[in-house]
Amino acid sequence: MFENWFSSSITKIDFNMTKVISFISRKGGTGKTTNAINLATSLSSIGYKVMLVETDTNYTLISSRKLELFKRKEKEDVYFPVLASEDHRVAEEIEQLKASNAFDILIIDSAGKTTDSGIRELCLASDMIIITTSLTQNDLLVTFQTVKDLLPAKEIKPQLKLCILPNRIHSHTRMKTVKETLEDLEAEIIDTYVPQRKIYTTPSTIDAEKKYLNVANEIVKILK
Repeated sequence: MFENWFSSSITKIDFNMTKVISFISRKGGTGKTTNAINLATSLSSIGYKVMLVETDTNYTLISSRKLELFKRKEKEDVYFPVLASEDHRVAEEIEQLKASNAFDILIIDSAGKTTDSGIRELCLASDMIIITTSLTQNDLLVTFQTVKDLLPAKEIKPQLKLCILPNRIHSHTRMKTVKETLEDLEAEIIDTYVPQRKIYTTPSTIDAEKKYLNVANEIVKILK
């Protein structure tokens, strides 16, 4: 399983309409933001028209993008856009962006303390929800609660894909072990994991991490 991480590539799919992938969790520190940006740079690098929207008002990604552009002495319009939004208005903005059909994929990095109403509206505006989690007891409890909170949205929108992305997993862990640990969650387990390595926790907002392509590939396979 792990060796495939280094040889994987993505076959670009032509979507007939904009797809929305939202990262949601009931707490911060689970890997939402780092995976959102790794996914965005990976998909952009193979030709998808991507927009990344950040709703956490700390706006970490937007600050990081500005710093990278400053260091490179480059203009923002050279790369995919990273925009700011807020919990209470992002769902409406998603619908406007989807109507424009200017992007293949919108990736939403939601706030760590998204409100109940914000979660519901974001779910209904999304095609896929990704919940990142390690295998620690604390993260698993939060993930269980997050899935429980999202299930009513799936009842309203049955086509919504509710997925778990195992994150910060020891590189020698077998995928079978990961799935067995997460099997009680009422969500689809993405068929790969993000190892516990520094390259995935300090991503660029511009340059794709090639070793992340396997994760991006599995996500796109579910999304299509």
